[in-house]
Parts: sequence; structure tokens; C-alpha cells
Amino acid sequence: MYVRRLELVDFRSYSRCVVEFDPGCSVLVGPNGVGKTNLVEALGYVSTLDSHRVATDAPLVRAGATSAVIRSEIVHEGRSLSVELAIEPGKANRARLGGSPVRRARDVLGALRMVLFAPEDLALVRGDPAERRDYLDHLLVARQPRYAGVRADYERVLKQRNALLRTAYLARKTGAGARDLSTLDVWDVHLASHGAELLAARLELCAALGPHVAKAYDAVAAGRGGAGIAYRSRIPIGAIDRESLSAGLTAALVESRPSEIERGVTLVGPHRDDVLLTLGELPAKGYASHGESWSMALALRLAAYELLRTEGIEPVLALDDVFAELDAGRRERLAGLVGSAGQLLITCAVAEDVPAALRGARYEVSEGEVHRA
Repeated sequence: MYVRRLELVDFRSYSRCVVEFDPGCSVLVGPNGVGKTNLVEALGYVSTLDSHRVATDAPLVRAGATSAVIRSEIVHEGRSLSVELAIEPGKANRARLGGSPVRRARDVLGALRMVLFAPEDLALVRGDPAERRDYLDHLLVARQPRYAGVRADYERVLKQRNALLRTAYLARKTGAGARDLSTLDVWDVHLASHGAELLAARLELCAALGPHVAKAYDAVAAGRGGAGIAYRSRIPIGAIDRESLSAGLTAALVESRPSEIERGVTLVGPHRDDVLLTLGELPAKGYASHGESWSMALALRLAAYELLRTEGIEPVLALDDVFAELDAGRRERLAGLVGSAGQLLITCAVAEDVPAALRGARYEVSEGEVHRA
């Protein structure tokens, strides 16, 4: 799989930009702040419908414009497919696949499988649990796009359940009297069902990732291995079949209901879980140095990339401003790990930071413009 063409209209710093890519390695070179990251961010958005830099869509639209458009042409197994996304903050995104409109934007997921590493990925190690949950969920969708629907169904039910709990909480606090919470039983059934499916997938994914994380960290950190990954849920995990997990979630919801009514929010479920990252016997969060955290974050992305490849999926790999953070030894080791990628996109401020083995096609990026050197 590779991206043949990317066109941006009013996206970030670009009023209009068209870039043609080839398979293999492409290096985007330019000073900081001229828009290199915007290009890989746009492709990442096509892949996940999320930005790795911001939580909302508004910053993606160029100042003064009301909407942005991302058009991409993706080649997979010799067949070309176009994907178009129209981003209009405050409204649902509109999408076209192969020139035809789709009912939901998430219907384009799976057209481009991409693994993107960026400096923001330090948050996978040092940040909140939500960062690590998103890492798993985006990878689930890359493996099997149907999980976008599973996740959306769970979040829809969670939103409705929270709204019911919140209404009752506010009524009690303002003296408006008790609210009927009998429908909580119905929402519990739905939450347990959708939550069990999402939870089972995350547990299986963490188990599959484990060997790849350990191997990638060992390679990046030059033999100082011992990296691990494990899923941590607030419900007891025994068997990981959906029925057992659904029963466990149901029991946890019953047990936590008094506290949920008191606080007005759902306290158990996949939205409250975390991923434990370890180095040796210690958790990486709070104990890893800056270099170790950087290596762990990179190992997580490389592990995702290798897992997809072992399952017959050849994703596009993008490394955003990574080599400037690495010493010469780590640069060469990373080059050895990623050199065989079907398509590798690298951004850098200084071309010499990129190992010679990865200096393929070169693009000069300046304010609002991209030119192939």
C-alpha cells in the first residue's frame, strides 16, 4: 500500500497543495514551522479520522476559510482508490470513496492503513490513559475497520447513560427531586454488550503486541530491553470471551451504581481502562527517563507497524521529526528497522539527520508550497 497523490485545500497552512509520491522512501525537508507535519497529519487524518496533534477539527482549517478538503489517491495491490474528506468544524465530515459519497465518514476507514510516529507520542508513555486507549483503538480499526463501529456504538451508549446519571445528579443537587433511573438497567445491558466486544478486542490486541513491543524496544535501545505492555481493567478479567466479559461488566455496573448515582457519571467500562507499559519491573510512566520514554513511544509505533505486516497488511509508515531526537547509533538502528517499508515518509529540518540508507526522493517544503527536489 502507498499514497500516490495528496491534495490539500485550505488545510492548515496550505491554501492549495498537491504532492505526488512514489513507493519507497520520501523525505520532506524544510525549516520548522513551514508545514511538513501538516502533510503527514493530513494523511493520518485519512487513516484514522483524527489528528495526532489536536482534539478538535477547527485548527485543521486554514485561517479565514470555513472548511478544508483532503484528497488522496491510494494504491493497494495495484489498484487505485481515491478518498476525499471535507472538514467543516461544527458539522459532520463529508466523505467520498472512489468518487462516490458515503453515508458516514467512517466508511472510508481501512482505505489507508498508516502508522505515524511523532513527537506527540511521548504522551503514550507519560500522558493520561486516554492516550493509550486511543493507541489501541486506532490499531484495532487498522486491523479490522469494523471496530470503528463497535467503538462508536459503545461511545453512543456511554453518552446516553452519562446523560441520565447527570440529569439525576443535577436534580438532586438543585432540590428538584429524584429522577426515574429505571432505564439504567436497559443502558447497562447495552453498555455491557458493546463494552465486552471492545474489551475482548483490546485484550487480544495487547497480547499480540507484547512480543513486538519487546523486540522493537530492544532494537531501538541497543539491547537494553525488558519492555512490556499489559491491559489494565477495572473489572476482574478471567476468560476473555465476550459472554464472560459482558457478565463481568454487568456485575461491575451493579456494584458501582450507588457511587455512579452519587457522582453522576459512569465509573466502570473500557472508557476507564488503561494500558500498563513497563521497563523491567517498573512502570514506564513516572520512572522512565526522557530517552527511555522516547524509545518506548517509538517501540509502540514500530510494534503496531510490525504486527500489521505479520497479518498481511503493509501500512504506510511516517516518521515525523524523529531523527533529530536520536543519537547516531539509534538513527542507524532505526534505519535498519524501517528501511524495507513499502512506503516511508520522513519529515526533518536537516536532511543530514536522516541516515544515508533512507535518503530517497526529496521534497523541499516552504511556506504553503512543496517542491520535489
